[in-house]
Amino acid sequence: LVSLLSSFWVRLVEVETSRDVRDVWRRRTLDMDEGTKRTVQKIPLLTVKAGPRDGTEWNARLKEELTSLIQYVKISKEADNDWFHIECNKSGSRWTGKCWYYYEQVRYEFELCFDIPVTYPTTAPELTLPQLDGTTSKMYRGGKICQTVHFQPLWARNVPHFGIAHALALGLGPWLAAEIPDLVSRGMITKYAK
Repeated sequence: LVSLLSSFWVRLVEVETSRDVRDVWRRRTLDMDEGTKRTVQKIPLLTVKAGPRDGTEWNARLKEELTSLIQYVKISKEADNDWFHIECNKSGSRWTGKCWYYYEQVRYEFELCFDIPVTYPTTAPELTLPQLDGTTSKMYRGGKICQTVHFQPLWARNVPHFGIAHALALGLGPWLAAEIPDLVSRGMITKYAK
């Protein structure tokens, strides 16, 4: 009986500890400034759950993606916060463009590209800044920005409602805000100043 009770208490403590960890994790991933929250709330949510291999359903999803992106660009321009330009290939599976970040009144501009994963929208696109490959530890080979800690759990909870506009607003935007000042202070990106 004593060993049974002991086992029960150990399991109870493990369950409570894992709940605490999940709560902390949830708070960390949802912790964003009010301006970002207001902006993201204005971006239309998507409804179609389809990827590039889903034929006509993908066309419906792509239409929603473009509508969402147009709205996000409109919101950004109205707030005088225009910071990216992207376009896609005919099938909507490959996206390219530029993004920029102002720091100390200097504009730093970078190429942006990403492919829509086969398992999209369950899997978020891996946003790539190829010019910055190897400049920071918050980046993977090929210039893919690190989104695992803060953005991926948020994306996973919002499938299929999040799309490319959300990935830019909640993935790339905060990444640029965190990494560009550090890269500038280390003199790593002076050639990208415009």
